[in-house]
Amino acid sequence: MTVYRLYKNRAFEPEAIAVMTDAYAEVCRTLGLSEHQGDDTQAVAKKVIEYAQRGVSDQKRLRDRVLAALNQSSSVNAL
Repeated sequence: MTVYRLYKNRAFEPEAIAVMTDAYAEVCRTLGLSEHQGDDTQAVAKKVIEYAQRGVSDQKRLRDRVLAALNQSSSVNAL
């Protein structure tokens, strides 16, 4: 799973990791991306981590913020 590789060496509680992983998977599904697709999923993973570091700890809020950010920046080709 792409997102796990990016934050495996960072300090997140197990509950936060579960929320981030689920939010990542939901964003990928929403955008029609395979969780192992490459650059597009890297952009998703980085946004998930960014918002989690900013304190977004609710899965749905995290998913929604990541989707909004990616839509605004057009970081993902599928948008």
